[in-house]
Amino acid sequence: MGSVGGSFLMTLVSTISFVINIYTWILIARVFMSWINPDPYNPVVQFIYRITEPVLEPFRRIIPPLGGVDLSPIVVFILIRFLENLILGSFRMY
Repeated sequence: MGSVGGSFLMTLVSTISFVINIYTWILIARVFMSWINPDPYNPVVQFIYRITEPVLEPFRRIIPPLGGVDLSPIVVFILIRFLENLILGSFRMY
């Protein structure tokens, strides 16, 4: 592959990895927020809920809490890492 194509691919892989890492940190913030019960009217809290709830909610319907602990973030973390390895691994083959 030429240097332009290779450069584009490297940029794409870096961007995907960056977005996945940012979303992972947002999920971690969501987990911490569930422990401290922050002000639901805070715009940052609302943003974090809006961006994570569509991903977490389907897993909550399938996976019941274990001893009052929501396991959906753990499942989502594992799924994100699996998809990241799958997607980025396929790009790295070229």
